[in-house]
Amino acid sequence: MRPPANGIPNDIVSLADHEAWAQQHVAPATWAYVQGGAANEHTLAANTAAWQHLPLHPRVLRRLDGGHTRTTLLGREWPSPLIVAPMAHQKLLHPHGEAATALAAAAQGTGFVLSTQSNTPMEEVLPLVLNEAGRGPLWFQLYWQAPRDTTLALVRRAEACGFEALVLSVDAPVNGVRDTERRQGFRLPPGTHAVHLAPPPAAATPVPGQSRIFDQLLPLAPDWDDVAWLRSQTHLPLLLKGITHPADAQLAIDLGADGVVLSNHGGRTLDTVPATAQLLPAMAHAIDGRVPLIVDGGLRRGTDVLKAIALGADAVMLGRPVLHGLANAGALGVAHVLRLLRDELEVAMALCGCRTLANVGKELLNLPD
Repeated sequence: MRPPANGIPNDIVSLADHEAWAQQHVAPATWAYVQGGAANEHTLAANTAAWQHLPLHPRVLRRLDGGHTRTTLLGREWPSPLIVAPMAHQKLLHPHGEAATALAAAAQGTGFVLSTQSNTPMEEVLPLVLNEAGRGPLWFQLYWQAPRDTTLALVRRAEACGFEALVLSVDAPVNGVRDTERRQGFRLPPGTHAVHLAPPPAAATPVPGQSRIFDQLLPLAPDWDDVAWLRSQTHLPLLLKGITHPADAQLAIDLGADGVVLSNHGGRTLDTVPATAQLLPAMAHAIDGRVPLIVDGGLRRGTDVLKAIALGADAVMLGRPVLHGLANAGALGVAHVLRLLRDELEVAMALCGCRTLANVGKELLNLPD
């Protein structure tokens, strides 16, 4: 049963409730695409569990009047540290797709990152966001397109539209082995396609003795030289998404990256990569405040967001829960998901004695020495 179009049922009071409602009416194959992870889905499960297993150690009797969730990214102050992650093919979940998600994010003071693989053109998304005074950041995510001129054409288009930063995904030169999707036989339905990209070419004829991965796909994948070239081609801030190793974060900063997104792609690419919560302290130590550090993966509660900030993140990206809200009630469902999470963050801050995010540190976590 779908939630009514004019409101959210009273028994949806958490992101988990939105997930349960969505699963009831999303087609099984589409649900496998949205929810599934790589291989045995160890990383997928670990992402959520890792946040839950971090215990909070609150302080009390502090003055909290005038508190807020505002944060600063790339030199600008935003209403909250919440950002909607780039996610492909959102019209699979609702006819309004990315337009509904962007509108809801802007209304809730949440950032929004539009995927290269969106079903809605960037030119249609921009007017829904830019004129909202209380919105969050508006960024465009890139999957590298070979040759370089194809990528550059997307960059120029995003610049002309008014996007405020580019987010280059670097952790998926090939798709992960997604058993759940394959068991359900997921295929994009007719008429659903990535509007910013040309139709994919027909699969190349296998060549005896060659690897489809190493000989056909990976020669088209980007490397650090391509990152340096991209940095030289645009005035927009450039963030790299999908970095999990501190040494790669250092390389990114050395090449002029303006931010790092610690992400294991929601457990959708390589299984048994550690949960992002486990990787965050070392990444924060390596970056040491030189550029913004954003984390995603498994965040489902306001307490999770608070823990991410305590471990050194400047902001968080939210993925699957946004799609659950979108499936349930379009823009209204997304807005409800984002409002729930921001309200929970404010409650967690208050109960931990934190007036602002600047007051959130590792001392709030009951960690072993």
